[in-house]
Amino acid sequence: MPQIIVLPHAEICPAGVAIEAERGESICDALLRNDIDIEHACEMSCACTTCHVVVREGYGSLNEADELEDDYLDKAWGLEPESRLSCQAIVADDDLVVEIPKYTINHAKENH
Repeated sequence: MPQIIVLPHAEICPAGVAIEAERGESICDALLRNDIDIEHACEMSCACTTCHVVVREGYGSLNEADELEDDYLDKAWGLEPESRLSCQAIVADDDLVVEIPKYTINHAKENH
């Protein structure tokens, strides 16, 4: 079972954490299943950028981003070449290291 290592984030995961992910699930689903409260204002329908993550290791093992995801990523705060919307990035066999950016473009955090 692949692992996702989440780097420390002051609000969401202050100490960082390593979780197990299921092959074929999205990074967002894996985080939420493990009580890591990443924002997902559009309910994971690829209609916002609040679940933006930067994949520091294992990026090449993920499914390829489609045009819609790329369009939304262009609007994300802190965009980097290894950025993905976690609701669209599907875990394969490799371990991942992800960083949740400090900010999102969401002005009011949703309470999911």
